[in-house]
Amino acid sequence: MNSWFTVKVKYTKQLENGSFKRVSEPYLLAAMTFTDAEARIYEELGTTIRGEFQVTGIARTDLHDIFQYDDTETWFKCKVTYDRMDEEGEKAKTVSQNFLVSASNVKEAYERTVESLSTMMIDFNIASIVSSPIVEIFPYREEDVQSPAMKKIAVEDDIEERSPVRAVFSASGSDFDDTEEEVFASDDAEETADEASEMEDTYSNEDSE
Repeated sequence: MNSWFTVKVKYTKQLENGSFKRVSEPYLLAAMTFTDAEARIYEELGTTIRGEFQVTGIARTDLHDIFQYDDTETWFKCKVTYDRMDEEGEKAKTVSQNFLVSASNVKEAYERTVESLSTMMIDFNIASIVSSPIVEIFPYREEDVQSPAMKKIAVEDDIEERSPVRAVFSASGSDFDDTEEEVFASDDAEETADEASEMEDTYSNEDSE
């Protein structure tokens, strides 16, 4: 059963000014196990990162769907809540799901999440939106025949300008509470200042009440 994993990779990166800097960057990928996630990140980055790189941490990540637009590489994590009735139809249970959406800013992330969930037959509330440090996403591959993840691309007709193309990435097996998150980290994994400040750009309905 396929799930989403966040894999942190440390390597020496060449900056635009030609200098080199040691960085730690998170990547999101679909895999069946921690071992599969580690093997796949080496496969995906082996031809793109010059020199050696090291996997410093792998964490199973709670994401229901990913909405990727092709006009930006900036990511936001959106927490959506809605009420679901029990089997007797008498008592409502609040359900929380996390979505990842690419957008230029918080406002656009909100609008794109609403657009992407517009087909839901129930009322929902976007409880929070936070910026995400994810560098790149490696979704389910068709050759992974055992994975139930799906990729759907919706393309709207061009009118005056070309509308952004939206891709939806889903992976089953990732619907669990944050408190149940499984984490693997190597002994020499280090927290960086960038990671500590990754949630500074935040939107929350609770703050506006």
